[in-house]
Amino acid sequence: MTAATGTTWATSTPSAPRTTFAGTGTLVRLGLRRDRVKLPAWVAGLGIFVLYIGNALPLLAPTQKDLAALVPMFTQPVGRMFTGPAFGMDDPTYERFFAAGYTPYLFLLAALMNIFLVVRHTRQEEETGRAELLRANVTGRYAPLTAAIVIALITNALVLVVVSGLAITNGFATTGSLLVGLSTALSGLAFAGVTAVTVQLSEFSRPAAGMAGGVLGAAFVIRAVGDMAAPGGSALSWFSPLAWPAQTAPYVHDRWASLLLLVLVAVAGTTAGYLLLGRRDFGASLVAVRPGRPHARPRLGTPSGLALRLQRGGFLGWGTGILLLGVTDGAFAQAMLDAGEDMPPAMAEMFSTDALLDGYSSFLGAFVTVLIAAYAVFGVRTLRVEEDSGRTDTVLATPIGRSGWLGSHLAVVAVGAVVISVVTGVCTGLAAAAVTGDADVIGMVTVAHVALVPAALVVAGLGAALYGWAPRLVAPLCWVLVVWMGVVEFFGELLQLPDALVALSPLHQLASPPVEDFTAGPFLVVLALAVGLALMGLVGFRRRQVDVVG
Repeated sequence: MTAATGTTWATSTPSAPRTTFAGTGTLVRLGLRRDRVKLPAWVAGLGIFVLYIGNALPLLAPTQKDLAALVPMFTQPVGRMFTGPAFGMDDPTYERFFAAGYTPYLFLLAALMNIFLVVRHTRQEEETGRAELLRANVTGRYAPLTAAIVIALITNALVLVVVSGLAITNGFATTGSLLVGLSTALSGLAFAGVTAVTVQLSEFSRPAAGMAGGVLGAAFVIRAVGDMAAPGGSALSWFSPLAWPAQTAPYVHDRWASLLLLVLVAVAGTTAGYLLLGRRDFGASLVAVRPGRPHARPRLGTPSGLALRLQRGGFLGWGTGILLLGVTDGAFAQAMLDAGEDMPPAMAEMFSTDALLDGYSSFLGAFVTVLIAAYAVFGVRTLRVEEDSGRTDTVLATPIGRSGWLGSHLAVVAVGAVVISVVTGVCTGLAAAAVTGDADVIGMVTVAHVALVPAALVVAGLGAALYGWAPRLVAPLCWVLVVWMGVVEFFGELLQLPDALVALSPLHQLASPPVEDFTAGPFLVVLALAVGLALMGLVGFRRRQVDVVG
């Protein structure tokens, strides 16, 4: 692929003017070819989500009375935290239910898709050295960033068509469906603009993606807290880009004005990205890299010390975000108890119990475990990034063996997952005890978290197995499993998913204290599955060739 592209540029444009945007069209075509599977898969996933919800809601609530019984799930504070401001729930319809309960996840997924897209086509290209090869041809300074933005525009235009079209196919109102599609696309473009800035700040793709992900996480927390404060959202909600598309109130008010804020963020972020790009050298970053020590600490000479250093940023970033979200959820325990009398049967079923505090503790444990599973995917993907950059090859040229290198990284990710689970459980329990005055809830919430952590370790084990045998599949399959765990845990009962598909979630195989009694059997089986997958990855990594980049 690289040779063919280089030949084209070298022979067809020898006298082309070297403008700052030269080669943009070729880079766009190259990027679309490279992402010919990834981007259609993302768009198809968003479309399938819309189609599935549209078909599942009439099965779940076949009558208006059934639909009305589900309304409190979204109108109560905890429901608004996970979904949005709950517009139109005084007269619920399927399309309003879709907009109130599920479109926020479309916005979130679109934002993630664009973060990965822009990082992959800009900073990651510089980090791996491929951009340097392209710059040897007639390629302008701003061409890579422009190509990434153009690809983002094309992809989000496709998202607009697919999401709107399938929503209309579900029988939803045309205007509201177009508003949902446009909101999803503009949410993605807004975070493409944010990422255009963060890729200028770091020399490496992971911190750049981490910073953009941090902005997305902060936007989610601000929206959640703002929407919890009052139905329809509060003043705090307007400080979050994830709240602006929800404020359009599709199928209810059909307001378009708040989308201008997303356009403003997209344009401002992209413009800032160009300005910052013009102020840095190729391969460099605007955040100065601190000079290292003349001599590395002795522990960096060991596989575990090196793995700990490389995984430290992801652990601290994900751990801090999960901890803050857990403490926020714990602080709302009393609000949940106060709303207990109005709890509908469907929501009680969601918490799997009539004892609300027990069910809420179990729910928080599952929610945090899904997030920890996402951290595990991030940690395992570090292996792939290290290999693509050529650093793995350098390390393996030393007496460090393959098993030691991979095993050390997996051990650090696993220990990190356990530490995040325990610390978040204890702190969430402390927050819940502070508002309820019940000290017993500390232990209850902590156990609810720790009992489910093997599910997150299975995700890490799957990532290790895929890295050993099919490294290209690490990200897509692991993220699919994380998303599926969340869908089964939070919407499984609501969507009446088939048992065979529900069983694919490792989270579903574990007992959820305090709603269910802890049993060692499933806990150990799932833990053994995680270890077995990790061992499979070690075997595969010893048998395959390590990519050499340089």
